[in-house]
Amino acid sequence: MEQGYAAFLLLGVVLVLIDGQLIYRSGKGYMNRAYGDPEAARSMTRLATVLFHLVVLGLLALVSMISISTGDPVKDVVAKLGIMLLVLALVHAVTMVVLGRIRDRQIQQQLADEMAEDHRQFEQQHRVPVQDRAEPLAHPTTTSPAATAPTATPAAPQPRVEQPAPTAEQQVDPTQVKTIR
Repeated sequence: MEQGYAAFLLLGVVLVLIDGQLIYRSGKGYMNRAYGDPEAARSMTRLATVLFHLVVLGLLALVSMISISTGDPVKDVVAKLGIMLLVLALVHAVTMVVLGRIRDRQIQQQLADEMAEDHRQFEQQHRVPVQDRAEPLAHPTTTSPAATAPTATPAAPQPRVEQPAPTAEQQVDPTQVKTIR
């Protein structure tokens, strides 16, 4: 019984370490595009891999405590390894989903930053000069004769100042404008 327990733990630890290395090595390349910085991608992948190892090794310890009695010690170890492989596959899938979400969030942030920078540059290049504007209406507290007369009629509306048509440089091509969803 002791040999079966030790064999299960040894095989379980080896499987966890191999799977953790696969996640780490593959995750670095996967995350590198999102971060653009190999050091940042490696750090994020390392954090996820350490969490993976801790969770799976903890589950390995719990599975090792399960008592399976098939009558054959080899079959007992194989049954426990089967359970452990299913648990390992589940945690591996969860880790992939987590890395995918981190990567997607980072890519979305980069796109938002790029769009904000493009918008800022567009506004700087296409700054519309302030046009001459009509004078505002006189304030009611002004001492003009029309304002103090008891039967004053409302002032006539101010004429509209025509804005010149935008130049070709100021016109925006709708196919070149990025939108945010």
